[in-house]
Amino acid sequence: MRRTSERFGALPAYPLAGMREIRRRIESQGVDVIDLGTGDALLDPPPAVIARLREVAGEQAYSRYGFQAGLPELREAIAAWMHRRFGVVVDPATEVLPLIGSKEGLAHLPFAFVGAGDVGVIPDPGYQAYFGGVTFAGGEPHVVRLTRANDFLIPLDEIPADVARRTRILYLNYPNNPTTATAPDAYYHEAIAFCARHGAILAHDHAYSELAFDGYRPRSVLELEGARDVAIEFHSFSKTYNMTGWRLGWAVGNAEIVGALSRVKSFVDTGGYLGIQAAGVAALASWETWVPGNVATFQRRRDAAVRGFRRAGFEVESPKATMYLWIPVPGGEPSEAFARRALEKCGVIVLPGASLGKGGEGYFRVALTVGEDRLEAAAGRLGGLA
Repeated sequence: MRRTSERFGALPAYPLAGMREIRRRIESQGVDVIDLGTGDALLDPPPAVIARLREVAGEQAYSRYGFQAGLPELREAIAAWMHRRFGVVVDPATEVLPLIGSKEGLAHLPFAFVGAGDVGVIPDPGYQAYFGGVTFAGGEPHVVRLTRANDFLIPLDEIPADVARRTRILYLNYPNNPTTATAPDAYYHEAIAFCARHGAILAHDHAYSELAFDGYRPRSVLELEGARDVAIEFHSFSKTYNMTGWRLGWAVGNAEIVGALSRVKSFVDTGGYLGIQAAGVAALASWETWVPGNVATFQRRRDAAVRGFRRAGFEVESPKATMYLWIPVPGGEPSEAFARRALEKCGVIVLPGASLGKGGEGYFRVALTVGEDRLEAAAGRLGGLA
């Protein structure tokens, strides 16, 4: 077996070994599997997005390298949307960067700012791109468990002084995957002050900014005083516009930070397909008319899933945002063991909390990726495990 690098060896082991084989086996036996594991909804993008891609797919100009500048119209549309949605004015040339999905930007950011002895503060559970980026950059991930007692917020005042002094990046993600938690303005002010005090970057993963319910409207961290000095925010077309496989997102914020990320990317990629970027312009243009209906679909799914899982005996809170439920595993069973039983015995795929970090142990995540009837059916099947 080949020797791998020390940094590769520092990555956590994949916790779901064997699940695909179980699925294949039970499906071959005729079991109807309901997949609530991956956050990839079975919904279509806006029609205007597909139409625009078809228009430009045969045009030679859109098949050339986009490099990091990408399509100027996309940068301008992003800047206009940031102003329309959040009241934030940004320079499309220096403070906006198209990404091949927000995940790669989140993972590549530490390459510009983190080295040996430096720390990236990471929520646990959290998106694996945070841990992977800091690890591959040669830094030290400092994972902080998110608990219900702390409203699933990183308690910044509890970070050890030596760790805080060496912190170069603080990753935050609200509305949060997987806990569905939201953060108040006071917390963002605390995070901004923490980063300013320690010379750190606030990297805000805002992938779920538009999937919010019951009148809740998540804010951009860039709206808050002092954020423009320390923050970069990551947005995604994946969840808002059902464009997961299209791989399109953007970073926005402090020009120095955005510029450094752009330089890193110039050594890694030559930009995403310009035809997809043109489709992204069409997506942003459809925000006011199309997105509310998509959000209403997820709200109906949320209501059906909460209703179904409560009826089945699970303790479930109704989230204000995201496309997930974060549910305690009944009886203290390890989350991976519960997920295996859910698939083997019930034909339902859920994500064990521990797959997103040790801090997720004791929970499982349900993704609202199927219709209301299927969500309620899945909850009913799992009722025997509650």
